[in-house]
Amino acid sequence: MNAYVDPTREQFGAMMKLADDGPIHMLNLVRLREKAVYEDGRDATGAEAYAAYGRESGPIFARVGGRIAHSWDPKLTLIGPADEGWDVAFIAEYPSAAAFGEMVKDPAYQAIVFHRQAAVADSRLIRLHPRESGSVFGG
Repeated sequence: MNAYVDPTREQFGAMMKLADDGPIHMLNLVRLREKAVYEDGRDATGAEAYAAYGRESGPIFARVGGRIAHSWDPKLTLIGPADEGWDVAFIAEYPSAAAFGEMVKDPAYQAIVFHRQAAVADSRLIRLHPRESGSVFGG
C-alpha cells in the first residue's frame, strides 16, 4: 500500500496553475499513525502530534484567511478498501489558491509541518471548487 503524506512538487505546481478565481476548498482525509515518528525520537501518539500541528499551524492558517468549512468524525468506509479508513476528515476553505500557497510556503509553517509528517500514516488532499448545492447527485 502506498502512503501519501506530502504533495510532490509536480502535484503542488499543477494545483497552483489551476484558475484562482475565488475561494477554494481542500478536502482532507487523514489516517494517523498509532505512534508518531519524529526524527528527534520524541514520544507521542499520532493524534498528539497531529494536535500539535493543528495548534501551531492554526495562527498561520487564520492569517491567510483559512477556515474549517466542515469537519467530521469518520465512522465507516462503506465503498472502498477496508484498509483505507480515515481518522480525520474536514474541508478547509481558503480565500484563494494563492492563500493556500502562501501558508505552505511560510517559513513559520515550514518550521512546524514536521508534526504533521510525524503524525500522518496516509492522507488525501483534494482541491475542490465550491458550487451550488442541490437536491440531486451530479448536478
